[in-house]
Amino acid sequence: QVQLVESGGGLVQAGGSLRLSCAASGRTFSSYVMGWFRQAPGKEREFVARISRSGGTTYYATSVKGRFTISRDNAKNTVYLEMNSLKPEDTAVYYCAASEGSFWNNAAFRFWGQGTQVTVSS
Repeated sequence: QVQLVESGGGLVQAGGSLRLSCAASGRTFSSYVMGWFRQAPGKEREFVARISRSGGTTYYATSVKGRFTISRDNAKNTVYLEMNSLKPEDTAVYYCAASEGSFWNNAAFRFWGQGTQVTVSS
């Protein structure tokens, strides 16, 4: 199995940028589809972005498309989430997750990090 540790969260003003990182250890990183999810206070966890094992395919939630970019470096066992033009509604705990399943299967994300807080002030 894989262990995941997120970093890079913080407080930023609306319109600003943050870059989240997720470092993986354990099984071969390149064997996992990787994703980012988030959970705002009082809301359910929601999908943000995912990236294929090779990094060649990505997919985004409509709410972040065009503002967020997911990428991975398999040599460094790390996945990133570059977040630009941040809005107050992006405030949430952001979680990194790993899946051994197919690219489109959200339910296959079985391994989760502890989360990192992102707060966007207006």
